[in-house]
Amino acid sequence: MFDADQIKQLKQLIADQVEAGRGELDKLVEQARAIRSEVKVIKPRAATSVALMASDGGNNKVAFNPFYLQVVRVVDSNGKELCMEVVSPIADIEALSRRQFDEDGNPHTALGRMMHGLGVERLQDLSPMMSGKSPSWVQVFRDLCEWATLYDLICHRDYATDTLIVRDGLLRSKIFHGELFVKMGELMHEAIERIRRDSRCKVWLVGLAKKTQVLEYYRLAISLSGVFDNGAACFAKVPSEMLDEVYLWDEYTRGIEDESKGEKPKFNIGSMYFVRFGPYSGDPIWTVDVMSRQDKEAQAIFGYLQADAVAGFPIPLYPNCIQQADSFSRVADLDMDIIEDQLVDAVRDQVGEEKAPVIDALRLASDVAARRYE
Repeated sequence: MFDADQIKQLKQLIADQVEAGRGELDKLVEQARAIRSEVKVIKPRAATSVALMASDGGNNKVAFNPFYLQVVRVVDSNGKELCMEVVSPIADIEALSRRQFDEDGNPHTALGRMMHGLGVERLQDLSPMMSGKSPSWVQVFRDLCEWATLYDLICHRDYATDTLIVRDGLLRSKIFHGELFVKMGELMHEAIERIRRDSRCKVWLVGLAKKTQVLEYYRLAISLSGVFDNGAACFAKVPSEMLDEVYLWDEYTRGIEDESKGEKPKFNIGSMYFVRFGPYSGDPIWTVDVMSRQDKEAQAIFGYLQADAVAGFPIPLYPNCIQQADSFSRVADLDMDIIEDQLVDAVRDQVGEEKAPVIDALRLASDVAARRYE
């Protein structure tokens, strides 16, 4: 532990560093104040809302060494399962690619339909991270499945009412090959326009993140500047200066309509906003991406989202549809026990009846050890 003299010295050292960084804080406060004129009050509306949520990969790992499985499950806010896959780092990615298509080469999964729409037949061509060189490709596959279900929900579904589709996470990704991510966004926008023409229904797409680098970096400056202290739910577009201050790659921050010099934007299909769904200064601020080509409808979109966020539980003033999807998509408790049992049984079948007692003994030993320290 620090003694009294060390604490005094530490206090002075910290104070010196904070004083040295005061100029940077003042600059950030000025940047935050610049958005004051852009802050708009949210006008609540009512609409059907649907959220997509892939359950956290950390909760879906099942291992009986050397066998390791990743369960990928995507569920919407109504509890409908949209995708279910089980993969392993040692799986054959070529075979996994073929599994997305039937014998005639027609796609029969959400991922297959997205690959077909983007003109690729192999997962390696969809994402350079699907090479199999690193075991982390299973996490990339999980993300691809989530984007595929989002694509499928927009491009291959019919709608009878105006619908807001919410993704848990921003509308940005660096896992796609080349400009395929932007192409996917274009296909989704074309589908949204087709729905509007044929069904006279509006479909909006947004992505909401609990934490982002830009919000964490400017959180103190936003609070000190008081730009959102207006006593109402409100939102403001994040200026490009703030994004440039935080993010290294402009392909991740620039909009798809940005024609400035340099490499074309390829990681982003959204326009970023700071949004507060509650009326008080202490209410949480979230980062939300509105689909770029729907930027002009931000007021309506946030009105629908705010109506859903007011009912949010257990996280207050956070869209309830995302929380519902999260609850439905979790693979835990009894479900996880079932998966673990199936894995062990599969290993038993592989080693044969003669060695099956060895598997049973290992399983029993691990169960006893686990329960001893629960």
